[in-house]
Amino acid sequence: MKYSKITGVAALLALLQMASSCEINETLEGQLTEDQIPRGDPSALLQGVYNAQRDPIQGCVSVFALQEVSTDARIMPTRGPDWDDNGKWRALFNHTWDPNNERVRDTFNQLEGIIYSSTDLLRFSPTTQQAAESRFLRAWATYLLLDMYDQVLYREPGEDLSQNSKVRKGTEALDFIVSELNMIQTDLPDAPVSRATKDAARVLLMKCYLNKGVYANRASPTFAAADMNQVIRLADEIINSNRYTFTTNFFDNFAPNNTAIGRENIFTQANTFGNSGPTRDFWKFVSHYNMRPVDGYNGPATTAEFYDLFEATDKRRGVAYDVAGGPPNPGRRINVGFLAGQQYNLTTDALLTTRGGAPLIFTREINLSETGSDLEAKGIRPVKYPVDYTSEAAGGNGAENDHVSFRLADVLLMKAEAILRGGTPTSAGSYGGTALAIVNTLRTHPSRGASTLGSLSLDVLLAERGRELYGESWRRQDMIRFGRFLQARKDKPQSNPRCLVYPVPQTQVDVNSNITQNPGY
Repeated sequence: MKYSKITGVAALLALLQMASSCEINETLEGQLTEDQIPRGDPSALLQGVYNAQRDPIQGCVSVFALQEVSTDARIMPTRGPDWDDNGKWRALFNHTWDPNNERVRDTFNQLEGIIYSSTDLLRFSPTTQQAAESRFLRAWATYLLLDMYDQVLYREPGEDLSQNSKVRKGTEALDFIVSELNMIQTDLPDAPVSRATKDAARVLLMKCYLNKGVYANRASPTFAAADMNQVIRLADEIINSNRYTFTTNFFDNFAPNNTAIGRENIFTQANTFGNSGPTRDFWKFVSHYNMRPVDGYNGPATTAEFYDLFEATDKRRGVAYDVAGGPPNPGRRINVGFLAGQQYNLTTDALLTTRGGAPLIFTREINLSETGSDLEAKGIRPVKYPVDYTSEAAGGNGAENDHVSFRLADVLLMKAEAILRGGTPTSAGSYGGTALAIVNTLRTHPSRGASTLGSLSLDVLLAERGRELYGESWRRQDMIRFGRFLQARKDKPQSNPRCLVYPVPQTQVDVNSNITQNPGY
């Protein structure tokens, strides 16, 4: 109960972060004074900042929607009258969004809420570690806003709330993030992975250096060898810590007990049943209505082109995965990865059907708008987080699957990319000293079971990042960095270069004279 109240405070402060003086006066008849803002134990306030990650970062409707639905990995078809939602999903897939798009607006506002609440905590005498954790979470939210919108609203602790928020853009925002992470890293703990740690800071720094040239020029990025060497250095520090290793099963990283068995995970957002964390969206959204006990929403799918990136033997494409409290799955049907073809009752192995009684066969073919009699069954369904059946049986208020943001596999793939882009090769751990060796070590591990690559190009590496990191909110960033985001693909024509960044929500531009709308919007 205490934490939900703290989260409410964070939401209020988030509104103040972005409001104009006019809105404050109309709503609150003046500026909040310090004694009107709830004070308390900084540890509880810090937990409120962690909890504020739930809506924007977990689930499928905010950061995930902007980073995945806009790519080749995720398609959100309108199925007759279902999933129309005033076209907001089609706009993301087709790159036709505008400054009033609901998902564009809400994601921006939610991330700004993290920035405000993490900054405001610094006024209440936190310990050195609490301050470092809060500053990491602020840097994390700042990074996501930079990546998607190229500008970030901010205030200093205790700043006059009647004044417009200031703005950091592009490389200025990136410099702030890098400076913050370098200053706080030694004050962060080594564990647990569900909190801000030294290694979480290292991974975020890797992403800053790898994408530095992108944030300077998204249409035509360049990659300095010095930046790539920073990526390699940080990767080696993480590898040499020996804290992380490949799991026995790839999907252990995302399972309901992934904190205990997901040995690759570096930074997660903790979940327990009853905390309303939306990680269950990852199976609810894609599962058919009749796939009990999940009782899904029958929405998103993946494109055939993305599915075809995988070899048939690649375990990341799908396996029969057992979880505590789950059905026996006597036919050993694929229940995690990509669900394709005929679907089965995982308790009796009987064939599942649509609501109309036809066989429930998930097809390769899927269009952005489906109107035929088979519209319920169209599209291969991606399910990366194994269903928490125990939580579903108890009512589905949250799930035990901790949401994953950073993993060892991403660290290795970023190191390989940095080497390909001109960094100096190094050997760390047992992964090899060349980009090809690193990628092959990952691919051929028994938890993946993919074949050995004979050579490695940037295009092949982009495909490998897709195979490894699908559904983890990195696909849009990767496609931009590799120059593929604007290209025509399934149901989407070539995009306008303005789509390399999202627009700042019009509601923010209208009330803050410090904001200049992104070009083209």
